Amino acid sequence: MNKKSLTRVLAVAAAALLILAACGSDDDSSSGSSSEAAAPATTEAAMSMTPGEGVSVTSGRANWSTGYVQAEIYTALLRELGFTVSESADMELGPQQAFMAMAAGDMDFWANSWMPGHQSWLNGEMTDGSLVGDHVTVVGEEMMAGGLQGFLVTKGFAEEYEVWTLEDLDNNADAIAAYDATDANPGNGMVDIMGCPEDWTCDNIINSMLVGGGYKHLVQVKAGYDAMWAQAVDMVNEGIPVVAYTWTPSAYITQIRPGDNAYWIGMEYILDDSNPDGQDNGETWDQRPGTAAIGEDMCPARSADGLCPIGWAAADIKAAANNDFMDANPAAKQLLTDIKLSVMDVSVANVAQAAGSDPKDLAADWIAGNRATVDGWLDAARAAG
Repeated sequence: MNKKSLTRVLAVAAAALLILAACGSDDDSSSGSSSEAAAPATTEAAMSMTPGEGVSVTSGRANWSTGYVQAEIYTALLRELGFTVSESADMELGPQQAFMAMAAGDMDFWANSWMPGHQSWLNGEMTDGSLVGDHVTVVGEEMMAGGLQGFLVTKGFAEEYEVWTLEDLDNNADAIAAYDATDANPGNGMVDIMGCPEDWTCDNIINSMLVGGGYKHLVQVKAGYDAMWAQAVDMVNEGIPVVAYTWTPSAYITQIRPGDNAYWIGMEYILDDSNPDGQDNGETWDQRPGTAAIGEDMCPARSADGLCPIGWAAADIKAAANNDFMDANPAAKQLLTDIKLSVMDVSVANVAQAAGSDPKDLAADWIAGNRATVDGWLDAARAAG
């Protein structure tokens, strides 16, 4: 094994350990795996059933790259059922636009809903007075509690100033001065946290957190995520103070690594359903309990229960689809309901994608490696349709 390959394997292993520590292994036990017992053999007659024949489907995907592989898996499996499915890359949208497009019938489904964060868009109102949720349903159990999310802080900075929580940072004048000297807006007495782009919903949640927590010296910076993250990686590697939002499954966590060059930073304040920032449907962004089973080596902050007070709920990553589309195509509905993916598998795919692999190829590889499980889903879909 060459040095580059070894580095990648170690990076994947680090991500895997983090995910298992934070989320447990329940997600993997319910998802497809090539080590699972084989499903009953698919008959030739069943294989020939194409309930989607003659049906055109408009798919979409999120405008964050860590959702691309999932979108390709769903698209490929619908095509195996005979549906003519558009390229998911043709409709790459943020969540608000995606849910509106599904409600209007301009997009039939996507695989990238993060709940409860995206619940606010289901509660949004259409021009006819109906709610988006009257036309769109979130379905299935793609990756339950799979979306671990939170803020990472440069390890050396946290240790020097004993900054284990956002409250520690907000109340430490010396730490604020050191951070402010090199952040996005130096010299203004504020700590610029690297957050989310304008249309990802997490930007709204972060603003609510900052208002609800009563922080006086913390503010969110919004920009294109990958460019901002690349800057954060460079700064952390140089020991420059950074607080940056990120999530799993992703390759990001292999670049700024909790316990190595960073820590998960805790939050004493956990956003509830009081909507402290007064945003539309902000009461749906409740992040309680806001804790995760992350070890002290990755998160020195501790809650009363000995957990990491990460400040966010682990999101359920699920599919969503237009109700009329699902009613007219029970095979598609059954497939969207049945697909379950492993956080581990998606994390490994994200690392490979970040290294240059095509999401379509990664999806095809995953399907081939989990053929028995996939055939079971397809059989159930054919039976439904």
